[in-house]
Amino acid sequence: MPYEGSYNWRMRQKIGSDLLLVPGALIVLVRDDGAALFTRRSWNGVWCLPGGGAEEGSSFADTAATELREETGVVVDPADLVGFACLSEAELHTVEYPGGDRNHWFAMCFLAHRWKGEPQPDGDETTEMLWADPASPPSPLEPAHAVALDLLRAFLRDGEFQIS
Repeated sequence: MPYEGSYNWRMRQKIGSDLLLVPGALIVLVRDDGAALFTRRSWNGVWCLPGGGAEEGSSFADTAATELREETGVVVDPADLVGFACLSEAELHTVEYPGGDRNHWFAMCFLAHRWKGEPQPDGDETTEMLWADPASPPSPLEPAHAVALDLLRAFLRDGEFQIS
């Protein structure tokens, strides 16, 4: 969904640039060779994992699947997603956007090994994408997403849901 008309946009019309608490999701799409999909954000040029904010009535898994489809064209069944962590620390996951809007994101992190389609940048939110070893992600990488990759490694090692 384009930003204009989204839940986040509608809240901004009411509160201006004040801090907004936003639920969201990110997804680590992993190929059979272990490479993960990274996207480059159009608004700041930073690499990240696909993801974004929830819309009204959407679950975390639905949000992850929707954001992945919107940003990359890839379709994943929410039932195939594996939740491995959540990110909620304000120091880690507060983003200031051009124009001064600030969001404190609360993100559920998912892992996916099955999907349909070939990833392509949407040209709106993402300008390019690449497959890379999650242990050697592209730079600069969104700091919260670097932590998400650390949490993924801990989850894969211990099998326990991670909280940050």
